[in-house]
Amino acid sequence: QLRLVESGGGLVQSGGSLRLSCTISGSASGSYGITWFRQAPGKEREAVACITSNNGNTKYSESAKGRFAISRDNAKNMVYLQMDNLRPEDAGVYRCAAGIIIQGMCVFRSSAYAHWGQGTQVTVSS
Repeated sequence: QLRLVESGGGLVQSGGSLRLSCTISGSASGSYGITWFRQAPGKEREAVACITSNNGNTKYSESAKGRFAISRDNAKNMVYLQMDNLRPEDAGVYRCAAGIIIQGMCVFRSSAYAHWGQGTQVTVSS
């Protein structure tokens, strides 16, 4: 059973940066992926970036490529999401989740994730 807690959200101006943190506790029976999802009011939840626990493979959504960077610190049981050049459309509640990996890669599908954090709010002013 894994427990995840997010931190680092806040209010930032368009073009600014934020770094989100996901603190992971508990234990897993095997390798897993940590994915950051976001959801804005009235919009569907979308996967933004993920990283695998074993080999550190990463995957990004098209909107995140070139602006966001996901990283991990296994010694601290932390996963980070560095978000640069933020846009108003990046606003929403960001949640980290732990789920299965397939052929060594994360899956961008909510149903693959059994463990979720409560989320942290990101607001981007224009």
